[in-house]
Amino acid sequence: MGLIYKDEVYAIVGAAMEVHRELGPGFLEAVYQEALEKEFQYREIPYQKEYRINIYYKGVLLSKYYEADFICYGKVVVELKALSCLCPGHEAQLLNCLKTTRMKAGVLINFGAESLEYKRMVH
Repeated sequence: MGLIYKDEVYAIVGAAMEVHRELGPGFLEAVYQEALEKEFQYREIPYQKEYRINIYYKGVLLSKYYEADFICYGKVVVELKALSCLCPGHEAQLLNCLKTTRMKAGVLINFGAESLEYKRMVH
């Protein structure tokens, strides 16, 4: 069995690599988010920015919600960071997002390191 959404994730990571190559590390996450949005447009990658995700507790909608940085192709959650390194808490955040949306694949991307870091995750 192959990787789920292999081509879509490959395209997303390729766009992120281009952003990191162009800007390098050291900017705030918001800068990378805007640049990645431009790169998605250049590459015609369909996306929704700052996608609001409702959270339920025991079947009751909470007033708090989560906002994913991007949903690409209508099925891949993309979470951005601009940190010196990723930690397990960031992975847990993406997994919770996948559970809540019932989407199967996500990509955690960190622009803050010398080389672009990314982690593909499935639920």
